Amino acid sequence: MSNPDVSVMIAGVRLKNPITTASGTFSASESGRFYDFGKLGAVITKGVASQPWDGNPAPRIAESYGGMINSVGLQNPGVDAFIRDELPLLKKADTHVIVNVAGKSIAEYCKVVEKLNETDISMMEINISCPNVKEGGIGFGVNPKSAAEVTRAVRRVTQKPIIIKLTPNVTDIAEIAKAVESEGADCISLINTLLGMKIDVKRKQPVLANILGGLSGPAVKPIAVRMVYQVRRAVSVPIIGLGGIMTGEDAVEFLMAGADAVSVGTAALINPTAPIEILEGLISYMNEQNFKSLRELKEAYCEKKL
Repeated sequence: MSNPDVSVMIAGVRLKNPITTASGTFSASESGRFYDFGKLGAVITKGVASQPWDGNPAPRIAESYGGMINSVGLQNPGVDAFIRDELPLLKKADTHVIVNVAGKSIAEYCKVVEKLNETDISMMEINISCPNVKEGGIGFGVNPKSAAEVTRAVRRVTQKPIIIKLTPNVTDIAEIAKAVESEGADCISLINTLLGMKIDVKRKQPVLANILGGLSGPAVKPIAVRMVYQVRRAVSVPIIGLGGIMTGEDAVEFLMAGADAVSVGTAALINPTAPIEILEGLISYMNEQNFKSLRELKEAYCEKKL
């Protein structure tokens, strides 16, 4: 087996391979018990807010056909605790650290970003699916104006590369992508979870205490691939694709649709070593198809012209 070049440049940062973890599904102390996450191109942390968030009441995770629905609610200990307790563990590994940033106001986003500026993390992923408390709880990422506003504010307070994570719960995701690119996003990641619901017909009530939750897993992959494809044709910045990636060939599909890297989330909750196995599957596919580099792989995609 040969060793194809799987390195990729994201916002001026070279990753040794295109596989990253997805926010909300990885921690150094827990995931690190199952595999060496230093073998990945980067790790993306759970969401980090300016203050500790308790998250939503239980039950807050439920299985669904082809995936899961969760309403964890971005539970986290806050940025100060993250920097003190989690970041030292992350920095022991030979990989890039990308911190997912959460907030309920633009000021909260900026506060977290300013504190992370003082660390040696590689990038920040800004989760604009968070509820904007000043707008009645509507997500920052649901319209171009609010998505642009938070991107502009964060861009002003940091020199580190910023990745804007898009919600799929919109009418035109390409317009959102163009809006954040115009305000200084260095990279775009998509998709976050789709809004879903499950009812227990025996108990005659919603399964989740929060009623609604985010659907992830293989069920959302066709939607995620479609949205990556659309955004690739709307922006020039790098794209990190995610949504239902379970195998190396799933990762290839996202790369062919226009992603430059991919994140693995739900798969790792089922199989903790999934990110490593997906990396191995990607390399196996490239060897089988005689691809020497990711660039060759992406350029080989043939889109049928209708």
